[in-house]
Amino acid sequence: MYERREQEKRGLRKHEARGEIDLLKSVEELIKMEALQKRIIDEMGVLPKIDPKKEIRKSIDFLKAYIKKNPFFKGYALGISGGQDSTLTGKLAQMAVDELNEEEPSKYSFVAIRLPYGEQMDEDDCQDAIAFIQPTEYITVNIKESVDASYQNVSSALGEDLSDYLKGNIKARHRMEVQYSIAGAKSLAVIGTDHSAEAVTGFYTKYGDGGADICPIFRLNKRQGKELLKELGCPAHLYTKAPTADLEEDRPQLADEDALGVTYQTIDDYLEGKEVPKKDAKIIEDIYLKTRHKRHMPITIFDDWWKE
Repeated sequence: MYERREQEKRGLRKHEARGEIDLLKSVEELIKMEALQKRIIDEMGVLPKIDPKKEIRKSIDFLKAYIKKNPFFKGYALGISGGQDSTLTGKLAQMAVDELNEEEPSKYSFVAIRLPYGEQMDEDDCQDAIAFIQPTEYITVNIKESVDASYQNVSSALGEDLSDYLKGNIKARHRMEVQYSIAGAKSLAVIGTDHSAEAVTGFYTKYGDGGADICPIFRLNKRQGKELLKELGCPAHLYTKAPTADLEEDRPQLADEDALGVTYQTIDDYLEGKEVPKKDAKIIEDIYLKTRHKRHMPITIFDDWWKE
């Protein structure tokens, strides 16, 4: 009887010890997750609360300072998709150019570029965005013929059709190439629409919409971008519509949130330092780590971040 009791006590102690080990592991994992979240927030520069007026002023001053420091530029160019991010960035660019022209009349311009692939489903939104921005100049280049030619040439060389996903990347990269061609012809800097909720997930095409000279709304998450547009008097439907890259023909108008597997509301909460469900935090952090290469210049022998 005594030996049996001792065995039960030893078993209980082992069970308690295992429980303590599991608890320690859970605490360590939580600390590790919290440390990564802080690191991501610091890198993305997101504040938990903003003053929209101050952030508008900050972006405009940033855009003006860059042009003044680089006098070989005569303004900015940006592709307008009709979505929240290009509408906001385009409006800020035009406001910056307007202020520059008050200082040095008629010297600077903002060129808004429409880059449809054939016929765009939400073309009405694009026109509403243009009307809201009121750009100095407005150019349309339909990319369908050149994208299709590139797709056919590469597919023929490979002996098999590229996937619809890869064709979507061709569209994004060709749009950026066109923007740089127009910018080069007119001595303009190319603006990127990358914001922090997009940057943290690497939700853009490398050397496509991820290519730019300057990103004036980086530091804002998605909901903060909406706050700025609301302050600027933007038509609400341009920032309440479901965000979509709309690059895939097999899945037209695919919502960003469906592609990512997590909502922008959750990403925004995470970037503001709020607690989010563990499964969502893991999705965000896994995507962040997987897409780090998109947020860096090409790796050299002196880089070691990729070894982590």
